[in-house]
Amino acid sequence: MKEIEISKPIGKELSNEEMISAAARALGVSPKNVSCCRLVRRSVDARNDIVYRYRIEAYASGEECPEYRLGEYRDVSSAEPVAVIGAGPAGMFAALKLLMCGLKPVIMERGRDVHARKVDMAALSVSGVVNPDSNYCFGEGGAGAFSDGKLYTRSSKRGDIREVLHQLVHFGAYPSILVDAHPHIGSDRLPSVVENIRKCIVEHGGEYLFGTRVTDLVKNGDGSISVHAVRTGSAEGTVEILRVRKAILATGHSARDIYELFDRKGWALEAKGFALGVRVEHPQSLINRIQYHGKYQPFMPTAEYSFVTQVEGRGVFSFCMCPGGILVPSATSEGEVVLNGMSNSARNSKWANAGVVVSVEPGDIPRYGRSGPLSLMCFQRDVEQSMFRFSGSLKAPAQRMMDFCRRVVSRDLPATSYRPGAVSAPLHELLPEHVSLRLKYAFPEIGNRKMKGYYTNDALLLGVESRTSSPVRIPRDPDTLEYVSLPGLYPCGEGAGYAGGIVSSALDGINCASRLAASISA
Repeated sequence: MKEIEISKPIGKELSNEEMISAAARALGVSPKNVSCCRLVRRSVDARNDIVYRYRIEAYASGEECPEYRLGEYRDVSSAEPVAVIGAGPAGMFAALKLLMCGLKPVIMERGRDVHARKVDMAALSVSGVVNPDSNYCFGEGGAGAFSDGKLYTRSSKRGDIREVLHQLVHFGAYPSILVDAHPHIGSDRLPSVVENIRKCIVEHGGEYLFGTRVTDLVKNGDGSISVHAVRTGSAEGTVEILRVRKAILATGHSARDIYELFDRKGWALEAKGFALGVRVEHPQSLINRIQYHGKYQPFMPTAEYSFVTQVEGRGVFSFCMCPGGILVPSATSEGEVVLNGMSNSARNSKWANAGVVVSVEPGDIPRYGRSGPLSLMCFQRDVEQSMFRFSGSLKAPAQRMMDFCRRVVSRDLPATSYRPGAVSAPLHELLPEHVSLRLKYAFPEIGNRKMKGYYTNDALLLGVESRTSSPVRIPRDPDTLEYVSLPGLYPCGEGAGYAGGIVSSALDGINCASRLAASISA
């Protein structure tokens, strides 16, 4: 096998004949002696001429062309049940792995199915009504189902990412995610992928319990775990839902009630650094012009960006960039303003948005030390509530970028994709000072050194971007992956503090399910 690279101008597709011809030259054989070519990566290079760069694996006659094969989903109708708490990426992919291992996943999700939760999100955006169990963070598919569907993790240190990407394609994602450097499914397409995953799990004997919020976990004398929950639909009431030997906890980074439950029980938790800042919204046409050096054409991919810098010992970086996207309200409780971004698969809105956030560590917030392992969570919640107190609604406190850095309240605001709307505010004062000052220094630096034109008063800052990752870690045994305070429980994904995104969460769910299955068969 030989790995080769081919460049082609964007807008001109790479043909199979061109791949075979390039492979033959690289291998030193005739085209008829090329057994196969496999495209493994495609990326945009806009440094000089704007081209796609294709990385290809070429195999000569006699060499085996490897083909990835998914594991088999088994019928688990009569198999041992395993509780899977949460139906986000970690929970869904843990459940799929349990099928492969011959165990029956019983998925308990506080929110509604992926289509029904759209009603709750519409009420949130239009009327400002927050359903604490079904919103942009809670419900089937988790936060990722309606937050762009970016699949940026490419590191193999967590596991074989092909197991995640090939399953997503199997359930309806575009095959291009297997090769694109920055793969993306889109918030319009991802719900059907999530629904197909559910259908597969149910058809093979797994179960879903929607509208089921877990309220307690109890270790029984025989070593089993009793999972208690509240039905959040019409038949409310606390009941013992399931008694199992093993359970997977995949509740996501916004399930504060789980952290509070564990803290009340005196179980092990750790404060974990996270990042907090603002959502930055530019005209997408400006980002296209910057990133393509004025050479953008409509047939080119919508431009995106990322950056990281250091200001006074803390990282300042872009997060969850959504080209051609919109801003959405991600509050999970009344009385808080939280923003996130999303893009549909076409990425065709007139705005570009990204979180620009500052790393926050426990030492940055000494007055919250009395909250122990929940200190950063309490800080996060206080900032979100301060935004709501200022606006009095889900309207986002907002400020033009240069006004923010000059510490001047904006006299007017540009149009925004954020449907609840924005209100002119002194964001430079509403944000914690150690965050505000670092952003003040970072924006001009990015605009002057990395992205000419980025630092502009046409850019709108909206507060607050705060759900970047979990501010709490649920510690687990490094070998068994079981929770140190409750053997038999496997905390995983973003909510446990071990992942940051769809792919890494899915991989962590797969790893926990594999360890769980191995412990049962041992």
